[in-house]
Amino acid sequence: MARRLGLHQEVLQVNVWRGNASGGKHCHYEVPSLESQTILDVVTWIQRNLDPKLSYRFACRVGMCGTCAMMVNGKPRWTCRTHVRKVLDNNTLTIEPLRNLPVIKDLACDMSEFFDKWDRAQGRFHPSKTRSDDVVRIPPTSVHRTQVDAAIECINCAICYAACDVVQWNPDYLGPAALNRAWTLVNDVRDNNQTVRLRAVSSDAGCHNCHSHQSCTTYCPNEINPTASIAGLKRATAKATLSGKI
Repeated sequence: MARRLGLHQEVLQVNVWRGNASGGKHCHYEVPSLESQTILDVVTWIQRNLDPKLSYRFACRVGMCGTCAMMVNGKPRWTCRTHVRKVLDNNTLTIEPLRNLPVIKDLACDMSEFFDKWDRAQGRFHPSKTRSDDVVRIPPTSVHRTQVDAAIECINCAICYAACDVVQWNPDYLGPAALNRAWTLVNDVRDNNQTVRLRAVSSDAGCHNCHSHQSCTTYCPNEINPTASIAGLKRATAKATLSGKI
């Protein structure tokens, strides 16, 4: 039990998951309730005032990097942009590491698996031209460019990955972020790796495993719709299969 605050200080009851890959438990803390307080403020206050061994990640504090993503009362969120008053449940907060990722320590997860799947989905650009060639001009209003624009703002925070039930059921599933990235490259006319990419995302762990629950879309802080991107991959891989390309 954390030390108690003053009698007249309004406090939050906060349960934080503590442990590592081999196991752990929730520890209870009392944190002062402040105006315009974010979840990241709460975690930082605990680390600075009550338990300096608490491990977690953050960087920009303004919703640009996605590093501070955690589970808050059972839902994946950017903690720097989540205000306490909007998510309190009976004056209580439960803060845990992101779901579907291995835990390193406390609230810090191992992102290696997340980025390995990005690579397995062929999420890297393969140029079809060299630096000596003329720059390809792509009209901003073209169909392909429009579809890329709708999906390109992903910052790899893994919120969608933590929200995805299919990843929980099937750990091999590539996940919304990797498939969303693949969709942006499928629509990039400059890329020269389309056949390999479509074959990768149509694998047993690929786009056709998506159940279209739209949890990824619901929780994406950047308002991307990975479900729509995955639906696009389903259509593209079906066409490629019927035409004998993959």
